[in-house]
Amino acid sequence: MFDKFHEECGVFAIYGHPEAAKLTYLGLYALQHRGQESAGICTSDGTEVHCVKSMGHVAEIFTPLVIDTLPGEQAIGHTRYSTAGDTALLNAQPFSVACNKGRIAVAHNGNITNASELRRDLERQGSIFQSNSDTEVILHLVAHSRERTLSGALRDALLQLDGAFSLVFLAEDRVIVARDPRGFRPLAAGQMEFSGGRIAHVFASETCAFDLIGAVYLNEVEPGEMIIVGPEGVTRERYAPEQSRAQCVFEHVYFSRPDSIVFERSVQQSREMLGRLLAREAPADADLVVPVPDSGVAAAIGFAAESGLPFRHGLIRNHYVGRTFIEPSQVIRDFGVKLKLNPVRHLLEGKRVVLVDDSIVRGTTSRKIVRMVRQAGAREVHLRISCPPTVSPCFYGVDTPTKNELIGANNTVEEIRRFVEADSLAYLSLASLRKAVSDDRRHEYCYACYTGDYPTELVNIEELMAAKKRG
Repeated sequence: MFDKFHEECGVFAIYGHPEAAKLTYLGLYALQHRGQESAGICTSDGTEVHCVKSMGHVAEIFTPLVIDTLPGEQAIGHTRYSTAGDTALLNAQPFSVACNKGRIAVAHNGNITNASELRRDLERQGSIFQSNSDTEVILHLVAHSRERTLSGALRDALLQLDGAFSLVFLAEDRVIVARDPRGFRPLAAGQMEFSGGRIAHVFASETCAFDLIGAVYLNEVEPGEMIIVGPEGVTRERYAPEQSRAQCVFEHVYFSRPDSIVFERSVQQSREMLGRLLAREAPADADLVVPVPDSGVAAAIGFAAESGLPFRHGLIRNHYVGRTFIEPSQVIRDFGVKLKLNPVRHLLEGKRVVLVDDSIVRGTTSRKIVRMVRQAGAREVHLRISCPPTVSPCFYGVDTPTKNELIGANNTVEEIRRFVEADSLAYLSLASLRKAVSDDRRHEYCYACYTGDYPTELVNIEELMAAKKRG
């Protein structure tokens, strides 16, 4: 669904390709679903770091003329949706700074849960911050480190961070990437061969970025691992021992593109299994299965296959809605939903419909969609959700509302059913969610948004809640 959670961002990095900026642009284009607010690319030509970032979509910002201003064979890129920090160009990434380690730039996916304390300590030591993003704290920690090498300073900085982070770092002659010790956010490693058998090394939040540029997915950057790619080659090292894993399960429920491999698992496979298990747990006496596009499609395919009901695209999504579209004030009821979705009356009229979506957050959008399907002539609407009720906010890089705004935290399933005006409503159980991502024995995922059981100690929860309201 479109009016719900958003991932903070997507990151991309490449080392050793003469068209690094163009390939980074393409990688960010593939990761655009992870953030549509701002985007940025920094490149290095070996002596100088060049940066361009702006508000807007990747294709709007990086025209051929702009890409021509970004020379060099190594680059990092970022596409952002804010979860912490205001919506402003000051908070657009990558962040770049000149310090005693040279010119460096960083882009980050996740959320540093102890950023406020670190920032206060750094300000007491004289640091001046340009933004209110937690990512800038990382640069200041590197600059303050007494370690002489950049990799040593970065290791020093990473060991002070709590929370979720997948980082890509750019220096004048190297790219460094790292992942937090619990592996909250994804980061994939790959390589691509080009003219003369040369090899470029690439990293991205999702493997769909590799597919677009013709790179081969190799493996994940491991939790607690730092990879340095420079003139001397590739060095992989543990900067911290791996802790019990807490991979974000919502990557497989909603965020990631279904054509990606995330946490070494096919997203499409996970989502179809979510739908199959949902059909077993909560069957419906109905005529057809309709997904809420785009995020409900794969689960609906699984639900239809398991239940034997026909799958139909009864809601069509408009993919070309610009952010600057002028809304009529009070003229068209539920205009926002109608702008993005339109029902196929021919398929829905007189039918008992199973409507499959990935989650309900506040419930207001779900209610509008249920009404829309009824107005198109559906006789019954049975809403099926391919994850458990969301009862707790996320502090690891997901833009969930506060607890009092989450309908699942404050209402029973029957109360939610009445609110969204469905004939029946069922959520997937936590046990089935774990089974769908093959986590029924190893306990490798974070389910905090469904359980309230956070995998890290949140010592500054009041500040985190305040930051969530601001962001």
